[in-house]
Amino acid sequence: MTCLPQSFYHDEVTLVARRLIGMHLIRSLDGMRTGGIIIETEAYRGEEDLACHAHVGKTRRNAMLYEAGGRSYVYFTYGMHWLVNAVTGDNGFPAAVLIRAILPLEGLEGIRARRKDRPQAEWCNGPAKICQALAIDGTLSGISLYQENGELWIEAGKPVADEKVKTSPRIGLGATPEPWKSIPWRFYVDPQDVKDS
Repeated sequence: MTCLPQSFYHDEVTLVARRLIGMHLIRSLDGMRTGGIIIETEAYRGEEDLACHAHVGKTRRNAMLYEAGGRSYVYFTYGMHWLVNAVTGDNGFPAAVLIRAILPLEGLEGIRARRKDRPQAEWCNGPAKICQALAIDGTLSGISLYQENGELWIEAGKPVADEKVKTSPRIGLGATPEPWKSIPWRFYVDPQDVKDS
């Protein structure tokens, strides 16, 4: 596999979110690879996006969103969960892609142990589950996702045909006002469609 270059992330965030479908999120743990195929993403764009962390302006917590594309933005939520994002675009404009689900392919025994023997279909079918399964936490925020000799990176996979990729509103936005609550910036694919590709 080839690590995606930094230039991959230097594009409009919804385009990057779509193109990440079918790519591979990889974590290095004790010299072993663990990870899988990205099958669900969400795009968050700019201070005007009221679902984006940047809607309050730049803070210590969200500062990584304002960096140049290609770095990780890992944050803690609900007092219990880590979530991992890929920062996109140019330096100074806050945007990122939340990795919402992957199809695990590597390091399965470790994933099973970290997911406490839950059914395999539930190992990585949510953003917090991915972080638990791959042991991703805030210490990995800000690292380069385009350097495969690091602890976390994204590799090229098989592109998924447009007709197989679905869109919907982003999940769990609560009282976020329109149009941001319903804008279709979630991208996902049936796991069977990437298994068969």
